[in-house]
This record gives sequence, structure tokens and C-alpha cells, in this order.
Amino acid sequence: MKRLWIAALFLISLTCAQAQSDGVFGLWKNNAGSTIQIARCKSSVCVWIITVGKDLPSRVDTQNPNPALRTRSLCGLQVGTNFRLTDQNHADGQLYWPRTGKTHSASLTRDGNKLTMHVYVTLKIFGKTETWTRAPDAVPVCRS
Repeated sequence: MKRLWIAALFLISLTCAQAQSDGVFGLWKNNAGSTIQIARCKSSVCVWIITVGKDLPSRVDTQNPNPALRTRSLCGLQVGTNFRLTDQNHADGQLYWPRTGKTHSASLTRDGNKLTMHVYVTLKIFGKTETWTRAPDAVPVCRS
């Protein structure tokens, strides 16, 4: 019986260590109900919308400043570019905000199963912050 408890504790600690080692990477649920994937891409970190939330007013990029892109799907859209890890739980880069059609500087900070996303123009003190929660690994991916 004692061995069973030790084995169970070992498996739980492995699971917790894996979640901790993911840092900012993985799947995150944002305030609009969309699922966001953060992963390595080449030498930087990229951010994509992989499930479009039901609370969004549109499923296409209607606010894009380029009229030719206003009919593209938000599904699979890369919204984060040029992100660089400052450490495992922090990244800074550029985030395209489909609700406004604007690209802003952004920082991502993970704390447990929460990810704070802060977008700003020029100075970090002037910006908007959202807290995302880690999504389950088995999230259905939208199709564009």
C-alpha cells in the first residue's frame, strides 16, 4: 500500500512539473472565449487563435486596416509575432488585436494556470491587461 501511495505522489509531481515547465507555452482561454495557442516558431514565440470564441462579434477580421484582409478568418490567425522569452514565464513581442485591427506591444506573464497578457503603446503603464486561463489539452481546433 505504501508503494502505491509513493507511485501516486510521483505521478502527480511529474504532472505538476510538466505544467510548470511549459511556461507561457500551451493553450490558453481568453476573455472572449477563444482558445489561443502559444508555441515556438523558428527562433521566436508565436501566438495563434485556434478556436474562435462565441462572444466575438465576427468570425472574420472585419477591423483590419487593410480592406483586402477584412474577410479572412480569425480561425488559425497568427496574432502574436516577434515574441522573445525573457525567461520561461515571461515573453515580450507584438500582438495583433482583431477587435480593433491594431497591433500593439505586448507582454505575457505566466503564474500557475493563469497568463497575464498586457498590451500597450509605447509605455507599459498605459495599456490594457487581460488574464487568460490554461485551456485543456484536448480543445477542438476550428477550421478556416
